[in-house]
Amino acid sequence: MYNNSSVKLFLSLIGINENGIDTISPIAQKRIQQASIIIGGKRHLDLANPLIQGQKEVWASPIHLSLEKFLQHKPNPVVILASGDPFWYGIGPLATHSLQRDEWESFPAISSYTLACNKLGWHGQHIQTVSLCGRPLETLRPALTPYRRLFILSANEQTPHLVREKFKKWQITYKDFYILEALGGPNEHMRHFTQNDYFPNDIHPLNIIAVELDHFTPLPFTHGREDHWFENDGQLTKQTIRSCSLSTLQPYPGALLWDIGTGSGSIAIEWMLTHPTCKAIAIEPRTDRAHRAKENAIRLGVPALQIIEGKAPEALQNLPRPDAIFIGGGLTSPTLLETVWNTLRPLGRLVINSVTTEGDRLLFKAQQEWGGQITRLSVEHYEALGKYHGFKPTRAITQYVVQKP
Repeated sequence: MYNNSSVKLFLSLIGINENGIDTISPIAQKRIQQASIIIGGKRHLDLANPLIQGQKEVWASPIHLSLEKFLQHKPNPVVILASGDPFWYGIGPLATHSLQRDEWESFPAISSYTLACNKLGWHGQHIQTVSLCGRPLETLRPALTPYRRLFILSANEQTPHLVREKFKKWQITYKDFYILEALGGPNEHMRHFTQNDYFPNDIHPLNIIAVELDHFTPLPFTHGREDHWFENDGQLTKQTIRSCSLSTLQPYPGALLWDIGTGSGSIAIEWMLTHPTCKAIAIEPRTDRAHRAKENAIRLGVPALQIIEGKAPEALQNLPRPDAIFIGGGLTSPTLLETVWNTLRPLGRLVINSVTTEGDRLLFKAQQEWGGQITRLSVEHYEALGKYHGFKPTRAITQYVVQKP
């Protein structure tokens, strides 16, 4: 229980659906009537208009301008209107981030997710949801796996058309494609389509897509995806070594990686594909490679990969402290080693792949000072040798792995 007498409640987050004020609780209705300012989308403000007595404010773009404005009204009562549950893909976390717990309250309405599950008879606990509100369509890519049911929160009436175009481009097949429009209100409507059906042009802007996928080749979920998934100029941590490197980095939900000398971005991208909350910053001195890494990240569904164009250690200044650091193949500076070790969070992991004797010497010295393990990795591929066959070795890698105390 939160009860800080020195803190005054001033913000009320109120969920509202297409039925308008009829489904809002009496206490939430009272909050709207008493608020000095009410912030929301135009649709939300129109739905709640019979109760509004204070100043109405439509969300600004970018949205943080409105958030800064409502803070200026403190301690006067403020209401933020949201669709359904403010804390389910909603404004709730952003609006309350800088507030103490006793300064805000929330009155959720039934979410579109709940309404869609009950409309379709789908088990909600087994369904992943992807929001395309303010997010690139490529965000969908990691969630697309065969025979899966998926909810997609649309940005507007064009989203279903754009999603189907991406499905065609990615060769994604589906059994059922539902568009559920204006759920919970008098204009509620559900339409069903199969793979080759014509899509109408009169889709309601407030819609959610429900799709049951069929059989296709998905983006693999394991570490060490085949090299062809990554556009590259040869500067790529190859599949087998990449798999070993990621297993020693040991990503976990919410963890931040620095990928120094990212090249094609493969290590950082696979780190982020491990879990939706994994974050990565990729540092790359060459403009063409930095651009290619970003394109790979967008295409493979992790557009949030942050690219820093510059050379380490200079480019590492003012970056958030990482939980893991990877340096792949370009270790030449003892200064870089000291910098990354001092910056790495406690219990963080440092993984370095070296391909030169000069780099190896730095790793041996680091191992003597910090501990850890040095491993020699060598891969050989079975190939034709004229009319015969044999194993062709690739360049051996010296890998240093250490966890900071």
